[in-house]
Amino acid sequence: QVQLLESGGGLVQAGGSLRLSCAASGSILGINVMGWYRQAPGKQRELVAYITSGTRTNYADSVKGRFTISRDNAKNTVYLQMNSLQPEDTAVYYCKAQFVKFEYWGQGTQVTVSS
Repeated sequence: QVQLLESGGGLVQAGGSLRLSCAASGSILGINVMGWYRQAPGKQRELVAYITSGTRTNYADSVKGRFTISRDNAKNTVYLQMNSLQPEDTAVYYCKAQFVKFEYWGQGTQVTVSS
C-alpha cells in the first residue's frame, strides 16, 4: 500500500504562486512515475505534469513555462511549483504514483485562483 498526502492548495489571486507537495509513504519502492493531475468542475481529470524516476519531466501545454515539477527522493516528496496562476487553473489537484502494474492517487487539494 502507498499513501499520498497532498498539501499546499489554497486561494490565490491571478498572477500569484502556490507550491503543492505530495508526500509518499508505505511501499514506495518501484514507483516509476509521479504525476500531478487536476480536475475542474464539470471537466475530466487531466494531466498537469509528471516526473519519472530518472527525473525526466513532461508538462501539459497549458502549464508549460509556468509550472515546475520536481522531486526530493530523500523526503519521498514531489512538488509542483505553480507561478503566474490564472483563473482557469482553478481545480482540485491530485497526485498519482505510477507503478508498473498499478497506481495510487492522493485525496486531492483545492486550488482556487481569483481574477
